[in-house]
Amino acid sequence: MEIIDLNIDEKSNYKTAVALGNFDGIHFGHKYLIEDTVKKAKHKKLKPGVLLFRNHTKTILNNDRDSIPILTSNEQKLKILEELGVEVVYIIDFDESLMKLSSEEFVENIIIGKLNAKLITVGFDYRFGYKAMGNSEYLKELGKKEGFETNIVMPITIEDQIVSSTIIRNLLMKGQVEKANKFLGRYYTILGHVVEGSSRGTKLGYPTANIRLDDNYVIPKIGVYKTITIVDSKQYLSLTNIGYNPTFNENKLKIENHILNFNKNIYGQLIEVLFVNFIRDDIKFNSAKELIDQIKSDIYYIKAHQ
Repeated sequence: MEIIDLNIDEKSNYKTAVALGNFDGIHFGHKYLIEDTVKKAKHKKLKPGVLLFRNHTKTILNNDRDSIPILTSNEQKLKILEELGVEVVYIIDFDESLMKLSSEEFVENIIIGKLNAKLITVGFDYRFGYKAMGNSEYLKELGKKEGFETNIVMPITIEDQIVSSTIIRNLLMKGQVEKANKFLGRYYTILGHVVEGSSRGTKLGYPTANIRLDDNYVIPKIGVYKTITIVDSKQYLSLTNIGYNPTFNENKLKIENHILNFNKNIYGQLIEVLFVNFIRDDIKFNSAKELIDQIKSDIYYIKAHQ
């Protein structure tokens, strides 16, 4: 898969079929849209591609570059897109100059001028141009004038709900990981580096990898989760606690990961944590022994429900 930075490269050298959208999470609905783009591109002998904004559009629209929690990093997006058969990814900064382009200017400068697109695929609710004045139907009209086809994909529903990044964020923040995973079409996954902690887990007999997130991910509801941890491309069953260690009166939110059947030193390493399901709330115990007994129970539970 080729990656083209449109802030550096002036124009695509290919005749392309390009999917447009924010694609945060690349959820079940996004996946359908992208796969439809790939299929139609092959039929029309076009290069299947996706346009990605390097930053979430809301960081500019809300004038806040850091507060928008994401479901997938750009690194994760690229990996998923390649698996879906995308052959070229165009990356561009969503900045004020791009935001202020009118609908017509966006089509002329980006879709035609940079992407050289002959087919554009968007969701039914796609908006574009300054103050989101353009919609999918208007894009279709402009395409007829400018010589490209617009493919509009209707909403995908699961359990009578339209799949969206907003719904998935809300599910995660409520601890409803299994339903969020169903909407994503895969496990919700965070990436981070292992950093030194208090070593309290080791003293209790259950060492934990403390994770410093590499991106501003949506953090699931405080509590204990059954997870899968990937270290050096190998998967391990794990128990992940998101919380403040109430038993020891700490006040800093931590993500602590106990990896079963694992005893390597991985300080400084990048690991992935895949959330499988919510087990219980973060509880304050009366003693370290009570906490140890509960951890034993949690481990027994995740082993019994593999």
